[in-house]
Amino acid sequence: MKEREAKLTAPPGFKLPELGGADDGFLAEVQPPRRYATTYWDTADLRLARWGVSLRFREGEGWTLKLPVDERGPVLVREEHTAAGEQRKVPDELADLVRVYVRGAELTPVGRLRAVRRPVALRNAAGDALAEVVDDEVQVVEGRRIADRFREVEVELGEAAKPDTMARVLARLREAGAEETEPVPKYLRALNGREIGAPELVPGDLAKGASVEELLRKDLTDGTLRLFRHEAAVRLGEDPEGVHQARVGCRRLRSTLRTFSSVLEPEWTDRLRTELQWLADQLGEVRDADVLLARLEGRLDELPAVDQAAGRRLLASLAAQRGAARTRLLEAMREPRYTALLDALVAAAQAPAVTAEAARPAVAVMTPLVAGQWKKLRKAVRKAGKEPPDEVLHGIRVKAKRCRYAAEAVEPVVGRRARDFARAVTGLQDVLGEQHDAVVAEGWLRQAAGSARRDQALVAGQLVVLERAAAATARQRWRPVWKALSRKSLTSWL
Repeated sequence: MKEREAKLTAPPGFKLPELGGADDGFLAEVQPPRRYATTYWDTADLRLARWGVSLRFREGEGWTLKLPVDERGPVLVREEHTAAGEQRKVPDELADLVRVYVRGAELTPVGRLRAVRRPVALRNAAGDALAEVVDDEVQVVEGRRIADRFREVEVELGEAAKPDTMARVLARLREAGAEETEPVPKYLRALNGREIGAPELVPGDLAKGASVEELLRKDLTDGTLRLFRHEAAVRLGEDPEGVHQARVGCRRLRSTLRTFSSVLEPEWTDRLRTELQWLADQLGEVRDADVLLARLEGRLDELPAVDQAAGRRLLASLAAQRGAARTRLLEAMREPRYTALLDALVAAAQAPAVTAEAARPAVAVMTPLVAGQWKKLRKAVRKAGKEPPDEVLHGIRVKAKRCRYAAEAVEPVVGRRARDFARAVTGLQDVLGEQHDAVVAEGWLRQAAGSARRDQALVAGQLVVLERAAAATARQRWRPVWKALSRKSLTSWL
């Protein structure tokens, strides 16, 4: 569930206004006051707080984990996950979702609150929940003493909220005297002034004259953050995009280590690339099955209705393969090897093992390295011939991806020329990716048809025809795309 809330400060003497009047556009139902006690959990060095995560146990409600969503503005947006369990131990399913931030550290209680909550439910005429307004009187508890008190008003949007619901409610609260404030979670207030510090990794901008090491650290940070931000989605398994982005993060990191290899210590680089390949392989099994399953399910819509049921039965085995691959992935993510890799990535982004060459300006050192990737791509295309085999086209695609990643890595110091070139290479990668996906789909269909029932084999044959046509179309397109990419206007900087 995605939580969307705004917070206001309630000054002394503030009274919650009567909501739900004729001009408000909603109905208000005052709910009975509630008392609650909350214990927040974190590591001793407050890693969750630094990453914008909160994990709590609330008496009578159970456990709640809130993960940040990268959205800016006065509304605090977080993914909310709940679980039952006892106060003494964090439930395994929530501990897994914060493993990427906690890693080998231990979760312990770090803050306590007591509060009186006075809620008001806002609904439309049909009774659908638009929002909940709560007036909270909160005490920060340290041992047996009250260390601090504060009062705040929260507005949390419901599923039926309209685009203007938040603005209308906030306007009424401000009229009553509530004051706007930064949307600070209660967890941070519960820490009562403890020094939190920045997250371990923070993305940043680079000056045009940045050194190779500064550029390398930025690229390693960006790739690691991509993996970290999608790790929870990988574990939950509800959105295939999570696995895709995590896999891209691994690939980008390996590509960065390859591109910058001339300024890195070889043993350190090889060890990290090996571990990233291990994780990428686990993610790749799930991602490849996701792509193939979604592709073939889409193809079923192109078949006669009478064949679609048999087609779904045919794809059941592919769904089972995907499920088995996901099980293996989750098992790998529980291994100490995975935690060690996460630690290694944070350490690499903070202080990569560079040589003295890394102190030189990035533009002077890195542009020739991108040119080297471009040269390898051009050579592969020249050797391909007029009708290259499928495996040769796949090899060109792999080289195009490496060339694109290298260009994107230097974009912060090269600028528009690197960005335009990378986009053009992406076009080649995409058309060859379509050709490769069609070939893979045909191969799977042929294999599945060998052991399928007659009606399913018939469907497999029809799908093979569609995939062969898709592969042929991509083959016709890739040469013109390559010609456009090879223009001097795009490549003169290399």
